Amino acid sequence: MKTFQRILITRLRFIGDVVLTTPVIRAVRRKFPNSYIAYLADKNAITLLENNPYLDELIPFDFGWTLKEQISFIKEIRRKKFDLVIDLFGNPRSAILSFLSGGKVRIGGAFGWRKFLYTHPIPRTNEQKNAIKFHIDYLKPIGIEVNDDFETEIFLTDEERNWAKNYLKSKGVDLGKKIIGIHPGATWPAKMWLKENFAKLADKIVTKIGADVIITHSEKETDLAIEVFNLTLKRNIFILDSLNLRQLASVLSLLDLYISNDCGPMHIAVAVGTKTIGLFGPGEEDIWFPYPESKGHKALRVDVECHPCHLDFCNREGEDYMKCMKLLTVDMVFNEVAKIIKRG
Repeated sequence: MKTFQRILITRLRFIGDVVLTTPVIRAVRRKFPNSYIAYLADKNAITLLENNPYLDELIPFDFGWTLKEQISFIKEIRRKKFDLVIDLFGNPRSAILSFLSGGKVRIGGAFGWRKFLYTHPIPRTNEQKNAIKFHIDYLKPIGIEVNDDFETEIFLTDEERNWAKNYLKSKGVDLGKKIIGIHPGATWPAKMWLKENFAKLADKIVTKIGADVIITHSEKETDLAIEVFNLTLKRNIFILDSLNLRQLASVLSLLDLYISNDCGPMHIAVAVGTKTIGLFGPGEEDIWFPYPESKGHKALRVDVECHPCHLDFCNREGEDYMKCMKLLTVDMVFNEVAKIIKRG
């Protein structure tokens, strides 16, 4: 098998998806220990790959760039002379970027016309694969087979962890107690468990387990987080600020358990080694929660006739509106919380 001197891996968008590609990064480095390996992604998501020892360079992409700035960016990529490009996203923009990179070997998904932009298009199959296995299979054309090394990872510094400890203390969180986090937001409304349920769950955790509960959120989710907080009894429950992704990762690394909707922070929590419960409605947990229960992770979903709908907004009416999320009760989630905390 040919050795590639300069390799570009790209998963252009979405926080959770970038985290889910970390086993790919590790596998490529092990196959090509002496190669120069760079990673291209959205400027925010790519910060989660800082300090990754398997990468030589991070290349941030700004979706707000003008056409002129994008052309300059492509010229810069070409100057880097990558001889292998692995596109793990495969949307029109990433496919075109991969093609224009100048890489002689280009791997990407065989999606419509975009398959003509790759030298090694990966065909779709009927095999049901989780998100990590899906990405790993893109490495087959370069002779990489991975059967069991699927753990995701984010590398934090001691300074970042110490910052997180001091930050939580400043918010009044007791680091000597169990700390459990909840994340009531998500990119799409259809993926959100009811805010009333998050509030009831937080109160129950405080009352029954004696843990402190923190509420995490993005800047856009601030109002939702405040609403959840205001629905609680407010005892030993703390709403955090909107943190950047590395600050969030650092805080999540200190938790005993994290309960999150199907969204980026859920994947971040797992990657920093925190036991995580993922709450699923329209999404497929067997694809998007490829995390073992043996490590304390658990996906929860109630089966309904319309699953999986893949909708961003629930289109059902009356009693059936958000049925998948309504049927997932506070007691169901709390029972899993209690089991994981007891085991841990």
